[in-house]
Amino acid sequence: MDHAAVLALFDRDMREGARPDGPGARVERVGGVVRQTCSAHGWNGVVWSALGTADADAAIAEQIAHFTGLSREFEWKLYGHDLPADLGQRLVAAGFTPGPDETLMIAEVDGLAPGTEPPEGVRVVPVTDRAGVGQVAGVHEKVFGTDASRLRRHLLDRLTADPDTAVAVLALAGEEPVSAARLELVPGARFGGLWGGGTVRDWRGRGIYRALVAHRARVAADHGCRYLQVDASAHSRPILERLGFAALTTTTPYVYVPAP
Repeated sequence: MDHAAVLALFDRDMREGARPDGPGARVERVGGVVRQTCSAHGWNGVVWSALGTADADAAIAEQIAHFTGLSREFEWKLYGHDLPADLGQRLVAAGFTPGPDETLMIAEVDGLAPGTEPPEGVRVVPVTDRAGVGQVAGVHEKVFGTDASRLRRHLLDRLTADPDTAVAVLALAGEEPVSAARLELVPGARFGGLWGGGTVRDWRGRGIYRALVAHRARVAADHGCRYLQVDASAHSRPILERLGFAALTTTTPYVYVPAP
């Protein structure tokens, strides 16, 4: 895989050419910025920018004005190769708070290591109804220690509006949810996005995460995706590297919360 070429393709297809990630969302290009605006429980933020030192601060101020005018918390998704080089410092100076750095990892679907099956006694099932969405949210809260009410509403909206492009899966030990993950598909896109993969503490180290990656890779291939992309944490990066994913750049969420 030509890393530079694939990263450029990712920027063009999934960032500059971003499409709405759910019902009611709107993606628009404003000058050198591509942003998504949607309801308060959806994802609001900047997905791509092409800025210089002369216009970066004005573009930042424009996005703050847009989202605060709607009373929306929003994220500026900054990648390690974005310009200007000091864009992160400018965002902090404007009132954004950076989150943890992650690694953008991409693999060719056909180049992944052979998938593993879940361990004995564990089965992978698709999420097709409200109860399943509730179980995904419950796993998310146990694994990441954060409130999953926004995730729950987002998944329900996607499941209702377009179930073929919002694939969530659960790993069940008996009837107990022990792991969950999502696959985001954009019709016609060459990239499928892996999101939210996590396993509860007592079930880690048994290959469940690998099994969920393999399951979603098969679904992505069935939908015509050539690549899979992940914003990987430090914990998941070594697992993904062993599966055949390559680290292409970093990504950091910069979050702006309007004053009450």
